[in-house]
Amino acid sequence: MGVQGRTLGDPPMLTILGFAMIATFLVLIMLKKMSPIAALVLIPALFCVAVGKGAHLGDYVIDGVTSLASTAAMLMFAIVYFGVMIDVGLFDPVVRGILRFCKADPLRIVVGTAVLAAIVSLDGDGSTTFMITVSAMYPLYKRLKMSMVVMTGVAAMANGVMNTLPWGGPTARAATALKLDASDIFVPMIPALATGLLFVFALAYVLGRRERKRLGVLTLDEVLVEEPETVLVGAGKAPAGSGGQGPGTGADLADGPEDDGFQGLDPHRETLRPGRYWFNALLTVALLTAMIMEWLPIPVLFLLGAALALTVNYPQMPAQRARIAAHAENVLNVSGMVFAAAVFTGVLQGTGMVDHMAAWLVGNIPDGMGPHMALVTGALSIPLTYFMSNDGFYFGILPVLAEAGQAHGVSAVEIARASIVGQPLHMSSPLVPAVYVLVGMAKVEFGDHTRFVVKWAALTSVVVLGAGILFGTM
Repeated sequence: MGVQGRTLGDPPMLTILGFAMIATFLVLIMLKKMSPIAALVLIPALFCVAVGKGAHLGDYVIDGVTSLASTAAMLMFAIVYFGVMIDVGLFDPVVRGILRFCKADPLRIVVGTAVLAAIVSLDGDGSTTFMITVSAMYPLYKRLKMSMVVMTGVAAMANGVMNTLPWGGPTARAATALKLDASDIFVPMIPALATGLLFVFALAYVLGRRERKRLGVLTLDEVLVEEPETVLVGAGKAPAGSGGQGPGTGADLADGPEDDGFQGLDPHRETLRPGRYWFNALLTVALLTAMIMEWLPIPVLFLLGAALALTVNYPQMPAQRARIAAHAENVLNVSGMVFAAAVFTGVLQGTGMVDHMAAWLVGNIPDGMGPHMALVTGALSIPLTYFMSNDGFYFGILPVLAEAGQAHGVSAVEIARASIVGQPLHMSSPLVPAVYVLVGMAKVEFGDHTRFVVKWAALTSVVVLGAGILFGTM
């Protein structure tokens, strides 16, 4: 489907500026020359002026904010909901089980991170996966002085592979765009995706061995030398008198006042509500079920869930205000990032840069690659789903690729299967709101996370692509 007379050496100006804008953003945040929020806002604003469309900047930003407003609302109330669930002790049994499995061994902790993230990803929502995973694993990484980017990288890759579930988003988008059945796309890809997940577990093992070699192995008693009870994690500051200070509490686990936003707390903290454990468990199951079954929009579900959780667990207004205040920092950081990302996506879409970039890439596919369009689609999905939203790729680019494939005898369903292999890398894209939940709660610089995870996530996507070809599913 090559475009006559065009080569890779003569892209149009909007294509060049689009790639330059993305490259400038990535370089500045990875070198820590700008904060992610500032870079997400100022760089696209400058490039919008550079392409001669500065007068339309306001329209582009409003369009971007409008498109992401429901996502921001969902994240705000999801953080409050799961923060309250952590406060009341819903996930304490999970943390105990992880502590018993990990035994203060860095290798087991990293593998446990990958396994936990993969299991929790079954709910189909990246933000909740990252909140639960970081809630459980942060105290161990902090206490053992392990690398936090290992935690965020492994969690993002495991979630990226699992994000291909039919209710996770990409597969449903591919099915909708090409008018296919989601099960016809997903089920034959299970062996390839399972291979990708096993690769993530193997990578977690290798990274864990590296951390074990660097730090050594402690016993659980040594980790909790001053804690007579199993240390549990809670979100937000401990209320006065709840065990947030002094020996014999989880304060030592947090290692200093700078971690007040996310402390390890003792099993007797005042925020616990053991008498309402089964209510909270059933509420969470009902919420996740309603989300998967799409009974109501996800933002509405989390809004209702957060209001109900606060009302039942903390009937008194001062206690409700305290819980909201405890999670306010995370809410503000994440929602701020989402709205800043709206500027970036709004300018990319509004100026037409993203369309020109995609058209240039697709237009330069050699005609001889026509019979191998599934391979081409899989290869293109890795960078394109990183630099574009899933909506832009699946509804804008995938139909073009499918049409080109069908002209050479490649079925639309093969193209659709190939299109989901880029998801392990996509989940660390600066255009994915959930990644800001991950790095924000883990207190990791977004640039550090990007620098660490991109190579491994891209390799995971290549493994899924290779396995899909090997198993004959694309």
